[in-house]
Amino acid sequence: MAKRSAPEVNAGSMADIAFLLLIFFLVTTTIETDSGLNRKLPPMEDVVDPPIIKERNIFTVVVNKNNDLLVEEGPMDISELRAAAVAFLDNGGGKGDDACDFCQGARDTSSSDNPEKAVISLKNDRETDYKVYIAVQNELVAAYNELRNREFARLYPSARLSYIEADRKYSDPRTSSSEKEALKPKLDAVKALFPQKLSEAEPSKTNYYV
Repeated sequence: MAKRSAPEVNAGSMADIAFLLLIFFLVTTTIETDSGLNRKLPPMEDVVDPPIIKERNIFTVVVNKNNDLLVEEGPMDISELRAAAVAFLDNGGGKGDDACDFCQGARDTSSSDNPEKAVISLKNDRETDYKVYIAVQNELVAAYNELRNREFARLYPSARLSYIEADRKYSDPRTSSSEKEALKPKLDAVKALFPQKLSEAEPSKTNYYV
């Protein structure tokens, strides 16, 4: 019996179909592109380094997890904190352009130059009691107010008010506009003499023990 030959497959039609499918997918397929809003970014500015503060112009206060107070790396009772802060702020140890003509402190060259440059740095532990933290804050703010009271009385004796009283009167809604206008420059002048520069660091775990 003669061997039958296999029929040939016509691949031409299959190539046509494949070509048509390729064209179909090229036409119907959508290619996603990134979308967004066109914005012109501002030019990059030069990074300005923070001013260098001399160590003698920094008054360090630390409250550890045991609620112990350490001032200038030494233990201190909270009852002594206000006087120590006043002595630092009012020291007036600067010379030349840094001199302070209204300061009444010891003028110790190892302490602050003038109130403008004097910074109080406060740091507490995460485990510090909130009441202790607030008490320390109050004593430091009271130190500023004590010096402001003194300067307000020196500059404006006819006002017959302390700085705190004048500030309270200025904030009172019952005070007339004319009285507020008269008080504002006085308050601003005293604040400029003893600006409140109280720097608070982020709470952390301290290793100080006393």
